[in-house]
Amino acid sequence: MNGNGNGNGNGFEGETNGLELIDGASGEVTEVSQELQPQREIILDKESSLKERLEAYEDIIDSQVGDTSLIRARNIEREVGFRQIFLKFEGSNPSGTQKDRIAFKQAMDALRRGYEAITVATCGNYGVAIALAASLAGLKCFIYIPDSYHTSRIKEMISLGAEIRRVPGDYERAVEVSSKFSEMEEVYDANPGGNNTALQLKGYGQIAYEIYDELRDAPYAVAAPVSNGTTLAGVYRGFLSLYRRGKTARMPRIVAGSSYKKNPIIHAFLSGLSTCSDLESTKIRETKINEPLINWHSSDGDNILDAIRETSGWAGNASDKKMISFARLIREREGLSVIPASTAGLIALTEEHKRNSLPNDRYVVLLTGRKS
Repeated sequence: MNGNGNGNGNGFEGETNGLELIDGASGEVTEVSQELQPQREIILDKESSLKERLEAYEDIIDSQVGDTSLIRARNIEREVGFRQIFLKFEGSNPSGTQKDRIAFKQAMDALRRGYEAITVATCGNYGVAIALAASLAGLKCFIYIPDSYHTSRIKEMISLGAEIRRVPGDYERAVEVSSKFSEMEEVYDANPGGNNTALQLKGYGQIAYEIYDELRDAPYAVAAPVSNGTTLAGVYRGFLSLYRRGKTARMPRIVAGSSYKKNPIIHAFLSGLSTCSDLESTKIRETKINEPLINWHSSDGDNILDAIRETSGWAGNASDKKMISFARLIREREGLSVIPASTAGLIALTEEHKRNSLPNDRYVVLLTGRKS
């Protein structure tokens, strides 16, 4: 998840007990960097052929990224009244989030195409993923962050060699500046909504294949939090490919959740709009909880909006209070440490179940976490 907002940085209402759940995701970037030093040396050796360097980087991707756990959440099933809920826990990726899936693929693409640097705008998690992927690929890394964002992960980005550039304004403005920089300086653009969207969707599509490998068919629904919508759009594309090839008997319903009245995708679905319209940026207020979710513009919003409707899925809002509650529930009942924002999809799923009892079937929820 990559957060967006208008940048007032006032914290969130109702913060109590110094809840450590609000911390960003975290992974094992230092350990991973040390473990992969042999491959990194090959990649950085300009006397090695491009084929050898790419093979070394692909070895890094194969051994470190993806193949995350799909965990049967029996305790939560009893808590919310579902037959089978599986948690797709992305916290075991190097940076602790699903962002590694596209960060590493784009860094490899940049290496293959002869780029020497990569850039992205972020509120935290994506920046760490790109910084790590770039470091291992021997690429310079330029990360743009809105002035008001106070992500705890900046130190990680810097330790990985990234150059941090602060931008006045909101996340959307940071994306604009980062993308313009990429054009002017011939730097690889890893931002959502750009020329590399197809590669990003393919990277996230791997999540669908991993779910299929475990369940041997599509679940009734797949729920995930959305900001720009790229992750869930990629999951949809992955399942669509499986379905068209006859691997699955059905398409899963696509379920999206995000911060209460602060996301164009959710707003468009609930309002019956045919496309995602930008929200009024002045009315968007980020908090420490919702920062990874909110935005006034969703780069891949139309893609996921169509996917929700084509699969008879749904979308819903989630309050900060409820996201904190569900993050605590997951930690206490299932032993997984997840950031509250990542529970928005699960909240959308359970709220629909309260309104219209869903069938006894299998459900999958994507969660972003951190090393416990």
